[in-house]
Amino acid sequence: MTADAARRIAAVPTTTEETEPLVLPSYERPAAGVHPPLDFEGYRSTSLRHPKRPLVLLPHRLTEVTGPLLGNDLITMQDADLTTQRGGEPQGQRIIVAGRVLDSDGRPVPDTLVEIWQTNAAGRYRHAREHHPAPLDPNFDGLGRCITDAGGRYRFITIQPGAYPWGNHHNAWRPAHIHFSLFGRAFTQRLVTQMYFPGDPLLPLDPIFNSVPDEKARQRLIAAFDIELTQPEWALGYNWDIVLRGRDGTVFE
Repeated sequence: MTADAARRIAAVPTTTEETEPLVLPSYERPAAGVHPPLDFEGYRSTSLRHPKRPLVLLPHRLTEVTGPLLGNDLITMQDADLTTQRGGEPQGQRIIVAGRVLDSDGRPVPDTLVEIWQTNAAGRYRHAREHHPAPLDPNFDGLGRCITDAGGRYRFITIQPGAYPWGNHHNAWRPAHIHFSLFGRAFTQRLVTQMYFPGDPLLPLDPIFNSVPDEKARQRLIAAFDIELTQPEWALGYNWDIVLRGRDGTVFE
């Protein structure tokens, strides 16, 4: 490039879009005193894996505030029915777990991926490192996923999970629970959490459940029995809404 050509290019005025910096939205940080501390004395393994230095909050950039974009081709209706994935009938009480995924303003979050995993009715995970000597169910894997509809609704058909020992302390048993993982409108809104069942006598004894410092936040982790969702002669129904952020946000792990 000649010197004259370079001067002509430099003299061309730039547009507003080229001179003004890109301003990205940011999402609300988790409320203090609601989510579990990184180190909880009653939950032994947290002392081995929690950060030892102050956290560094990274700025939200384009990758964090957009996506993920998920297609429907990879998710089928059978993915949300954990009782029909293996061809045979699993053992245990059939249940329906349904609810809505909401944002911090209470608006439904459509087209978001919801994934679950759980034990079988005997309290055993189908995993290579599982040591609980409960029987495996050949007709139950304990894994499911679905995409929320236009109203932010999700629905799973599964089996009531069983309690299991976990070695945290003497005679330690985890309450029945289902693990949830889901994305909101952006990668920064990913939530991994656990849903519990009403009336479980193990809840007051469980360090993981009780590591949540706020009583109201703990109660939001417990699903509600729903007779309207229950199907006669077939399955019990439980309703559980998930709020991704904000004052009423669902507690994450």
